[in-house]
Formats: sequence, structure tokens, C-alpha cells
Amino acid sequence: MLTWSEFAGEAPEMAAAGRRLLYQFGIGLGYLATVRGDGAPRLHPFCPIFWADGLYGLILPESPKCGDLARDGRYAIHACNPQDRDDEFVVSGVARLAGERVAAVRAAFLTSPGATSTGTETCFEFLIDRALHAAYKPRSEGNTWPPAYTRWRAGG
Repeated sequence: MLTWSEFAGEAPEMAAAGRRLLYQFGIGLGYLATVRGDGAPRLHPFCPIFWADGLYGLILPESPKCGDLARDGRYAIHACNPQDRDDEFVVSGVARLAGERVAAVRAAFLTSPGATSTGTETCFEFLIDRALHAAYKPRSEGNTWPPAYTRWRAGG
């Protein structure tokens, strides 16, 4: 499992495309998939945060996603699609508590337009094992299939 900056060092173009998709609305925005206690997947809207060398999230303690990550750190983060094309970006791996960094991550998050914080969130760092980027032609060009896929996995 690698930090965001380690992943970006190995796959810089993919990391740049993923960051653009995750921050296309000014604030980080995507979907976070976690694993429920019964093993089923759970999907949540999510505001990813890039800070220092990592990818983080501030999650309310009463949120189901906080309990899921604390119990079983497996996750996937999927960016929202742009309005003019169907580009996709997803990373997956294991989240870990990043408690000592919570104040700095919160401060970085609050610089984004529209960002709010209760000050009580649990901070997780998302370590990356796999990534996928699918780049499509603009919808205005007609047939957009197939996309150009780029895949990455830690350790090759």
C-alpha cells in the first residue's frame, strides 16, 4: 500500500488525471465504498482531501462509513464523471486512522470553497493498492467507446 504521493511518483499522469476528476467541482467530491459488518458493500458521497503526501477524509464518528473503516479499512474511492464525457477514476486499498494529522487535514479542507467541518470528524488516510483511469472522448464527438484504460497496481 502506498501513500498518494508514492502512487503519483509511480503513475504521475494517472494521479494528475485522478486529482483533476476528484477536484473538478472545486471541493473534493466522489463516492466512497466501504464494507459493512455483514460483508456487503456500502456506498457514500464523500469529500476526499489531498494534504501533504496523502489522500485523506474527515468522517463524522456517527457515520456508518466511519464505523466501516474503523472495523475493516478496505475501501474504494470513485470520482464523479465530468459533464461532457464519461471519464472514470477509482483508487482502492486500505484506510488507516490518521488522528495526529486531523487538525492539519481539516485546515487544508477548509480552504476549499463550500467546505465545512464540525470539528469532531475522525481522520482517515487512504493508502492505495490499485487505481484505474478510463479516458473517454467527449460525448459531442458521438461514439465514445471504447475508452483508453490505464491500470496501476502497487508492486507492479
